[in-house]
Amino acid sequence: MDYTAHYDSPLGGITLASDGEALTGLWFDGQKYFADTLGPQHEDCVSLSVLSETRRWLDIYFSGNIPQFTPLLRFDSTEFRRRVWDILLTIPYGFTLTYGEIARRMAKQMGIANMSSQAVGGAVGHNPISIIVPCHRVLGADGSLIGYAGGMKRKQALLQLEKSGFISCGRQGTFLPE
Repeated sequence: MDYTAHYDSPLGGITLASDGEALTGLWFDGQKYFADTLGPQHEDCVSLSVLSETRRWLDIYFSGNIPQFTPLLRFDSTEFRRRVWDILLTIPYGFTLTYGEIARRMAKQMGIANMSSQAVGGAVGHNPISIIVPCHRVLGADGSLIGYAGGMKRKQALLQLEKSGFISCGRQGTFLPE
């Protein structure tokens, strides 16, 4: 059974989902791929501890502070997508990474010469746990704002909230401060 709860953010409504133990989804209402990992049978359960913890995380985040914890996350997807999402989780608050850099990291992990940035982009776009798994911190090769299932205005607002200045990472993955 899946459980859901609603969160009113400054950027619009957010739907949270859980399997009862871990957070399995976090989507801006109506975004691309909205609730695509949510089963057909679910019930509203605002008192579930992981959903309460997620709402607390979002309160801290939207107040402009860095949450010092992460709710328990569970991904039900392919190994490739989970690996991409694991890389997203390493991007610090206030910093960004390019699709190409993620592709290079994936290729290195897999022991292959190269990886398609488009394949990485597909995995990033299907991230079921927006904001906490920070897909909004991924930019185009030239540092441009491209691709965000929640919409480009939200991506820009999230990056501005984090005061990242849209600084992308170097080719070796060194995070550059603003």
